[in-house]
Amino acid sequence: MRHEIKLLRLISFLSISVIVIALISQYVFNMQPCAWCVLQRLLYLIIGFVALALSVGQPKRARLSLGTLGLMTVAVAGVISAIYQEKVAANTFSCAQTFADQVMTKSGLDAAAPWIFGIYASCMEARIKVLGVEYAWWSMAMFSLIIVLCVHTWLKLCR
Repeated sequence: MRHEIKLLRLISFLSISVIVIALISQYVFNMQPCAWCVLQRLLYLIIGFVALALSVGQPKRARLSLGTLGLMTVAVAGVISAIYQEKVAANTFSCAQTFADQVMTKSGLDAAAPWIFGIYASCMEARIKVLGVEYAWWSMAMFSLIIVLCVHTWLKLCR
């Protein structure tokens, strides 16, 4: 199970790294996030902390297997949110009252931690390209990589 633990730590590292990159983009390069951006940050935080929690101590194979399936589910939600952000939300003038906006405001996260979960742009304004690729697609690619790592981990656990 040593290999699986390393994969879970890699998943955690990647997820937390994405958030650090997003915060650098926001505070250094003034790329302000929309509701869908901060919802994806929340999903990365969940993945990062759950993967880290699963990888500490002497975890049982069944716990790791179920936890990895949970991580996969959250990553799939991330892919869906990134695709929705790019294909639908980015073409609207406002993200107000969308699913992402409601989750962030009703949870109180935007008020409790505005430095990470504050919504400062509309989805159309947050449509930014990095190396010629829109930010949402980069996020979708990272969520997809996390899914691949979770599937690999889960298959190794099922042996």
